[in-house]
Amino acid sequence: MQPCDPHADSGCHTADSELAQWAFLAWQQASTGQLALTQVQEEQKAQIRLYWAGAREGLYGEARPIIVAGKRGAEVYVRPAGSTGDPLLRDTVVYLTCLHETGHALGLAHTANFDDIMYSFQFGGDIPEYFGRYRRKLKAREDIRQYSGISVADKQHLRETLK
Repeated sequence: MQPCDPHADSGCHTADSELAQWAFLAWQQASTGQLALTQVQEEQKAQIRLYWAGAREGLYGEARPIIVAGKRGAEVYVRPAGSTGDPLLRDTVVYLTCLHETGHALGLAHTANFDDIMYSFQFGGDIPEYFGRYRRKLKAREDIRQYSGISVADKQHLRETLK
């Protein structure tokens, strides 16, 4: 994972790396033992590489496929949310974006189910409500670790993908 450089144009906060780590952990837990994600020191050996994207990239999140030592992997790009006036809402958007894009890195496709983390806004839907319903579960930042944001259907798709 690329460390956050608060002086870069990505707008990341130093603590955003923790949100990304929680997203990785949430997928690992959702896999019920099928997936073990470990951090490696050498970037070129990492099958999933997370980078903080700046505004010039014109995206909020994207996963690009790569091959690492003959295995499928992905470069995940996350553009941290700007100031929302509510720090927990900002953390919600960053965390859920990390979670969604990491889902793609694990091989999951978009869904049309508004309850899924892999939901695609191309199907429409109330974007503020999508993030707001998760935000309403939180009283403190640490609560993000308790509420993975991964639906039952997402978990099933993950298990099927990992078979």
